[in-house]
Amino acid sequence: MFPDLMRDDVFRLETARLWLRWPRHSDARAVADIACAKEAADLSASIPHLAPRGDADGFVVAARGDNMLGARLTLAITPKSRPNVLIGMVGVAPGETCGEGELGYWIGAPWQGSGYTTEAVRAMIGACFDLAGLSAITAAVEADNPAARRVLEKCGFAPAGERLRGGARHDVLRLARPADALVRVAGMRVSMTETPFAAE
Repeated sequence: MFPDLMRDDVFRLETARLWLRWPRHSDARAVADIACAKEAADLSASIPHLAPRGDADGFVVAARGDNMLGARLTLAITPKSRPNVLIGMVGVAPGETCGEGELGYWIGAPWQGSGYTTEAVRAMIGACFDLAGLSAITAAVEADNPAARRVLEKCGFAPAGERLRGGARHDVLRLARPADALVRVAGMRVSMTETPFAAE
């Protein structure tokens, strides 16, 4: 699904305030702390939540393996000023229709309301359309999650139906790739150069 460019663990996206990079084994503690918290702002169709005793190390290993195979793309969201500090995750998995992807994310409570989620989602959209050539991206939002819907609407997603998942009704939103040009997200850059992130 994803090209060789994205299958290398030096692949990352840069925005005005964020690095989106492959998850690392050193992220496991933050993954467990954030993903298991009830307060995590969640749209996790393509990024599974961990149970209270979830295997964060296994999650990171699986995410890296899927990235390497090009089966999906899961990236850690980190502030530029502290690139070793994971504050959330964003990912795209294969969608129900060939050539489409399904978006998911979660972000920790301390960073909600900062605009980081929208910034990360826009960068992922640009990468999926420009680099992976996806024709559309969908996202399933729980009906009682207006914050997740607002993020998607700010990024251009429009209503596209409903689905049941886990006994709950989800609204499906969809964003099609523009036919006339590549999507260029303001301020988003792809980097493949190895920049050492110093240990904190």
